[in-house]
Amino acid sequence: MTKHSNLTDATQVLMQARRIVVKVGSSLVTNEGRGLDEQAVGEWCRQLAALTKSGREVIMVSSGAVAEGMRRLGWPKRPKKIDELQAAAAVGQMGLAQMYETQLRKYGVQSAQVLLTHADLADRERYLNARATLLTLLDLGAVSVINENDTVVNEEIKFGDNDTLGALVVNLIEADLLVILTDQKGLFSADPRKDPAAQLIQQARAGDPELEKMAGDSGSSIGKGGMLTKVLAAKRAAGSGASTVIAWGREDDVLLRLVDGHYSGTLLVADTHKTLARKQWISDHLQVSGSVQVDAGAADKLLHAGKSLLPVGVVKVEGDFVRGEVITVIDLEGREIARGLANYAAPEARLIAKHPSTDIEHLLGYVAEQELIHRDNMVLSSVSQR
Repeated sequence: MTKHSNLTDATQVLMQARRIVVKVGSSLVTNEGRGLDEQAVGEWCRQLAALTKSGREVIMVSSGAVAEGMRRLGWPKRPKKIDELQAAAAVGQMGLAQMYETQLRKYGVQSAQVLLTHADLADRERYLNARATLLTLLDLGAVSVINENDTVVNEEIKFGDNDTLGALVVNLIEADLLVILTDQKGLFSADPRKDPAAQLIQQARAGDPELEKMAGDSGSSIGKGGMLTKVLAAKRAAGSGASTVIAWGREDDVLLRLVDGHYSGTLLVADTHKTLARKQWISDHLQVSGSVQVDAGAADKLLHAGKSLLPVGVVKVEGDFVRGEVITVIDLEGREIARGLANYAAPEARLIAKHPSTDIEHLLGYVAEQELIHRDNMVLSSVSQR
């Protein structure tokens, strides 16, 4: 396993991170299930506010709803019935959202609650809707507090502790860094509670198979998750070019120290730059659902100025695609010059084609995006780059 020698410099990875997703587990949020830990949440919110005011963009993925609901309902043991778990989540979510809102407001930062399921991020249209909402909230300087929508799903309560959701959010918003705050000091070579010779893995390559073997033997008392889910989350986040830090959540100024290049946990470095990773995902999407033909001016702006595709430059729409599906962009000579995620379904694209973006609301009755394909969701075809 590669460990220290040829890895990206840790200080640069951390200090250059501008968009950060922080995930905190239920044992930290609820002080091992005894109820929401106001002091701990307040400390994280103080640091989130400081990061926001310094120009960084941050999102918090927080567990704790079920544990807080159990406390409020007076249940001493975690129930096994799904409907009772979902009821606990519904009750506890009220307190969880209220605490984050109260603590962030103390520091003059707006907050937002977003409940997601894995299905939301698997459906193309809901994926784009969630992405647009979260990016808008980041632009507004608000800190989104995300949790799984436990009241309507089953698997998220049975398995994991929001680690996977944290990685999915990283991919969704193209974050630079995933920070997983845990009740452990980081990833160890073995369970430090059982093996006194266990060593902290300070730095490694995200996705290294040896990490999964270590994580399977190393312990964590966090909720329904464990260290393995964190290693797998880091692997998933690396797929979009984001590195991951697994750190002890109660370390003083843990988030502020991280962005200054200091960490005492485990840094799992991504191989691929995030922009290249996203472009590769789009370009590898072989099943396209339709196409749009663009005029010479639009083609020139895409190819040479790196612009988004506006509806005014579209002269023809082919296929029966829906919002969020991959479509190709062809020039007047019929050559594919790009492909990307459509912000509008084919019938809507036909209505707004050849019109300026200012006409979209009048034509459709609403505005999803100003662009038919945003430049961040588009990759130029290899033929066009020759």
